[in-house]
Parts: sequence; C-alpha cells; structure tokens
Amino acid sequence: MPCPSEYVSTLVGTQSDYTLSAGNTYPAVALPWGMNFWTPQTGKMGDGWIYTYGSHTIRGLKQTHQPSPWINDYGQFSIMPVRGKDKVNEESRQSWFSHQSEEARPYYYAVYLADHDIKAEIAPTERAAIMRFTFPESDESGVVIDAFDRGSYIRVMHDRRTVVGYSTRNSGGVPENFKNWFIVRFDRKIRDFQIYDGEKPVGGEQLVGEHALVRVGFETRRGEQVTARAASSFISQMQAVQNLEELGKDDFETVKDKAQARWDEVLGKIEVTGGTTDQYRTFYSCLYRSTLFPRKFYEIDKNGNILHYSPYNGEVLPGYMYTDTGFWDTFRSLFPLLNFVYPSVNAEIQAGLANAYRESGFLPEWASPGHRGCMVGNNSASVISDAILKGVTPEEDIATLYEAMLSGRDKVHPTVSSTGRLGHEYYNTLGYVPCDAGINESAARTLEYAYDDWCIAQVAKKLGRTEDAERLEKAAQNYKNLFDPETRLMRGRNEDGTFQTPFSPYKWGDAYTEGNAWHYTWSVFHDIGGLIDLMGGRKDFTQMLNSVFVVPPIYDDSYYGARIHEITEMQVANMGNYAHGNQPAQHMIYLYDYCAQPHKAQWWVREVMDRLYSAKPDGYCGDEDNGQTSAWYVFSALGFYPVCPASDEYAVGSPLFRKAVIHLENGNDITIEAPENSPENRYVGSMTFDGEELEKPFLKYSELKMGATILFDMQAQK
Repeated sequence: MPCPSEYVSTLVGTQSDYTLSAGNTYPAVALPWGMNFWTPQTGKMGDGWIYTYGSHTIRGLKQTHQPSPWINDYGQFSIMPVRGKDKVNEESRQSWFSHQSEEARPYYYAVYLADHDIKAEIAPTERAAIMRFTFPESDESGVVIDAFDRGSYIRVMHDRRTVVGYSTRNSGGVPENFKNWFIVRFDRKIRDFQIYDGEKPVGGEQLVGEHALVRVGFETRRGEQVTARAASSFISQMQAVQNLEELGKDDFETVKDKAQARWDEVLGKIEVTGGTTDQYRTFYSCLYRSTLFPRKFYEIDKNGNILHYSPYNGEVLPGYMYTDTGFWDTFRSLFPLLNFVYPSVNAEIQAGLANAYRESGFLPEWASPGHRGCMVGNNSASVISDAILKGVTPEEDIATLYEAMLSGRDKVHPTVSSTGRLGHEYYNTLGYVPCDAGINESAARTLEYAYDDWCIAQVAKKLGRTEDAERLEKAAQNYKNLFDPETRLMRGRNEDGTFQTPFSPYKWGDAYTEGNAWHYTWSVFHDIGGLIDLMGGRKDFTQMLNSVFVVPPIYDDSYYGARIHEITEMQVANMGNYAHGNQPAQHMIYLYDYCAQPHKAQWWVREVMDRLYSAKPDGYCGDEDNGQTSAWYVFSALGFYPVCPASDEYAVGSPLFRKAVIHLENGNDITIEAPENSPENRYVGSMTFDGEELEKPFLKYSELKMGATILFDMQAQK
C-alpha cells in the first residue's frame, strides 16, 4: 500500500460557501499541529472563505491561522510570484489556475499560475516554509509580499535578499500589542524593488503604514527557479529569524520529504487495510483534519527554551500554548481521539490550558488565538476532565486545572460572554437557565452545564474531593429540569417553572444552539440510563430515536429570520431530522446501543459514513469544525465511539475495514479484525475481545490501552 499521506487530499471540504458548507475547509499546507499553515488564496483579503474549489484565480500563497471562516484569520500575510511590474495589488496580480495543474498534499502544494506562466510550490515546517517559483524568461519576474491592511510594516534589508515585516490584521482575540513578525529570504539578490502603501508607491527601503506591501524583481531565464524561505513569530523579529532556522540548509526537496515523513509518522499511528481506495482516501483525509487543530502557539528560542506570546495578556512567557479550537465542537470526539492515539500532544495542550487560566483567569471555550465570543457551554470541563482521568495531563498542572474548572462554574468573562458560564446564577439556584431571562440558547446551556458538572465530579472523585463530587453529581442531574414528559423532549423553561410556549420541536435556535429539540434532547452524555427512564423505558426511548430519522426534514427558522446553512445541510442529507452536519446530534446514533438495539446503530453509522463522507471537495455534510466531524469518522471507521468523554466507555458501531491496527504511544497495539466485512455486511453478529466474547456493545479505554485484539463477525442481517 502507498504511505498514508499519499491518500490525503487537502481539498476535501473546499467546495463550500456561505450558504452551504461541504466542510468550510481550506487546503492547509502544514505539519501536524503546526504553528503556521499556508494555503493558496482565492478569496479577497479578509474573506473568511480563503480558498473555494469553484474559484478560478489565485491571489497569493497565504500564511494563515484561520480555524474557521466564521472566526476568520489573524497572523496573516501572502507571497505571490508574478510576471509584470504592474502586477502588485490583489486584483492585478491574481492569476487563473486549474485543478488539473494543481497538487494539494499536507506536505506539499503546487500550482501553475497561468497568467504569469509560473509554477509555484511550497513545503512546510512547523513555523517556516520553503517556496520554489519556476519563472518564464522575463526581465519583469518578481514576487509580491503583502503584509495586508489595518496596520503593517515592510522593510527590504541591506543584503538585498531579505524582506522583513509584520502584520497586525486580525479578527479579534488578540491583545493591543499583537504583531505577526515575518521574514522572507531569497536565494539570490533582489534586482529591484518597490514598496507600496496600498495602491500608492512610496520611496525608501521600509514603510510602516496602513497597508504595506513590496514587489521585488528578478531577471529570469525560462525554467529558472527562485527559492524563498519564510517564517514568522508572534514574539519578535529576532524570533522570526530563529524560527527560519527550522529549515536549516535543506533544499526544497529535502524539506518536502521531511514534511511527508512527519505526516506518515502521525497518520501511520492507525493502519487500515481491507477497504477500497476511496475509503482509504476518506479515512486518511479525515485523520489529517483531525491532527491540524488545535495548533501550536508556542515557539522555541535559540537556547531551546519553550515560550509563547500570550494571546491573553500580551506578555512573552515560558511554557506551552495551543489555540484555534472551539470546545463546543471538539470535546465530543476530537479530544478523545487525541487522548487515545496522540496523548503526548494533548499533554502539551493541557499544559497550555493551565497557562491560559493563569494568564487570563479563565479557561478558553473558543480560542483564536485568545478568548473569542462563539457558541455556548462550559465544555473545557470535558476536555480537561477526560485528559486527567486518562492519565494524560502533566501532574504539575492537575491542581491548577481542577481549580480552573471549579472557578469557571461561577463566573463569566467580563467581555467574552461565551467564556465561563453565562447564566450561572440561575443555573446554580433554579437548576436551569431560564428561557425568559434574556439569555439566548438557554436549554443548550443547561444541558451542557449539567454534563460538564458530571465531568468535573469525576475528577473530584479521583482527587478525593468528596464534598465537591457529591455537589457536582447532584448538579449533573439538572438536565431533568428541562425534560417535558408530554412531548418527551428537552424544552426551554421559564423562570417561574413553566415550559416555554408556544413550542415546536422543529424550531431551530431560541432555546437551542444551531439545532432543535430533536437534536438537543440527546445531550445527556453522562446519564443515558436516566434519560431512558424519563422517556418511559427502552421501547419508548427507541421510538423517539427512530422518530428523528422518520420525521421529515421540516424546520422553523423564525428565531434566525432566515434559513441558516446548517438547516439546509440537514435537509439535503435526506435523513429526516437527523443533522449530522452539525455537532449536537453526532453521538445520537450510538445511543441505540444503550436501549438494546445495536443493529440500528450499526446500520445508521455505516449509512452516514457511506453517504455523507468522501474524499472529494464536497466530502463533508456541514462544517468540518477543527477536526470534530473528521474524528467522528475516524472513530466510527474503527468500530467504536466516545459517546461520553470523561468516562471509560466507548459504544460499538460498525467497523469499516477488514483490519485496522492502532499503534498506541505506550507501545501496545490494538488490532481490530472484521474479515467478512463488506458494504452488505454492516451488522455485527458477535465480537470477541482477546478471545472472549463480548455480551454488550461497549469497550473500555482502561482495557484497550493495554493492547488488544478485537474480532468482529460481520453479517448481512441483524
């Protein structure tokens, strides 16, 4: 078989726009969890849709830190090879391109820029990149370095090989002193250059202005190559120079080969065989997306010390920092995947979260790079608890992180209301956030706070904090306060105790977050048995689960005043009111395991994998969201899923491959075999764990981490 990285297409999910997301991704050229990503830029400066598959022109090769088009970017600038002295601004320098002359890999991107007759290539390290431009014969060959608007700096150094500068353009989440310092060094002397402030040419060798950019010129023969080495730093110009040293003296091919080897090392932690080429492509493309975010936000100085510019207080401090993730999305399966397969990475992430608390007084809920106002919940509790309970968190950070979780229960950030717990006063007294108290998405908040309390309680028990554990376990039952026995759904509740009226289970938003009652009713990850009892037992619970797929994909968008893209994605999937394109319902299929109907979980899991995922540009059924939707596929293809992070349990589904081997960091292997697997054989007749037959469709992390052999007997009938 080819190496894993050869199966990855970074174009998966790029056939998206504001109205319909097939991933809302861009082709990131990067190393796993790398600080800097690079991508071809088809959109205008500031457009969150950096690269869209249906576009025809490229404006530059952009350094990006964007986690989502809805969050947008920071720490950005672009490099664009051109032919013509007048090809400077993004409109004049853009060039037509074709996907037929484009190669998009995690470790390499190449494209032919037709209007300039130039081939552009790029290969990454964690904080630097090397670019190679193959020029035509011209005395007007050049490269435009664009530091973007909203305040930037450009300087051509005296060696006439190096350009330095900074960009301050951002979309929020940064202190006032934020700068992305960069350096670009060419392998030959610049023949001529012209600096601009926007459209206006200016004299001299440097500019601090609103929009600094420079065109550097070369005279080239046809086929002649110019190489540029680029790096950046959030700390200083000198640190950007230090980060450039990641490239060493390596030539382009060596950097490319090393980047590919790093991707093969990370992707190769899971080996799958006995599937189709398309399935391998989808699997490894999803695993690639699962190992991009959160990104490193720390740097390494000349003495080898780890340090970071704090996106919370603007200081340069020792220690780890990661960013660009929203826990509302990624607590569900992305972080469980990191704990399972890449725990050493998550150990650094957890150390960074402890630093975030020390530097801001809060744990982030959506970080890019600092606190951002987006989504609801207090799901940092899930992310932190799962890591502590699985022995991933550095010992020296556990006490700080436990304190941080408790602290976050009773306060809200003064300027970013989605950080901390908005409505905590009501939740801690009434047992729910009321829907008539002026706090949006109250039911979603209540349900997630209850689960988060359960997560913290598990850590309290581990640490011997008995009183805390009892108080939190009781609070974890607050989900029951929203259950309406008449509709058997979770429903918004007024401060006086009455349920919100009028009520429609099809109404999106309002009491819920990007979903409706059919989606959020199942957000009781920690007490499925209790939810089953509320619904009247297994039979009624199963009927309600079935109903999600049976009811038509009708909706009420009156809360938003227009149909949001998540609604459209539910409609076009043709799975009733099941909305896999958004996160709240993604675990729902596996709940069939809890009501003795595992065959239904197996059928629907395979249906979703087969129909809603592919390795094509429209390969997702909604926002990919920093690895969460991808990690769902990775787990599901292996045959199990973490319904309740911070527990020891995985629910079994339907493995996709005839064989998978997971190489754990502790040296143990998990071998999953399903020799009779096929598109028709999606049902599990029986399964054994190290030779012993399993009676229930659940696996335990504590047993899996010791290494195991799991054998699935697949069949065509339930």
